[in-house]
Amino acid sequence: MRITIPPAEYSVTAIRAQGAGGQNVNKVSNAVHLRFDVHASTLPEEVKARVLALSDRRLTDAGVLVIKAQGERSLEKNRSDAIARLHALIHRVANPPRPRRATKPSAAAKRARVDDKVRRGAIKTLRARVSE
Repeated sequence: MRITIPPAEYSVTAIRAQGAGGQNVNKVSNAVHLRFDVHASTLPEEVKARVLALSDRRLTDAGVLVIKAQGERSLEKNRSDAIARLHALIHRVANPPRPRRATKPSAAAKRARVDDKVRRGAIKTLRARVSE
């Protein structure tokens, strides 16, 4: 499924990055907060539902996805990183998960399991106290 996210649907805000800095730490805002409102987006309804069903701490109770990017030193690189992470998340949930098909162990696997249990039981029996 091919999904595109128009730039008008998310907002990017420059913030100050956390952690150790240098001379520019208190002057330059290089980190980025990307906010994406899932409810107001043009995503298909089933994709919206799968995004909202994620147990992701970046998703607020109001259905806004907040991605923080601060790994790079430049604002533009952090902005593109945040947008790439948004696209990756949407594309990850775009395809529905394949349903799990229940399977049964084969007869040989069942036999091997029982044989192993018998073998272990015999070993433990040999450890028992000897009675005369």
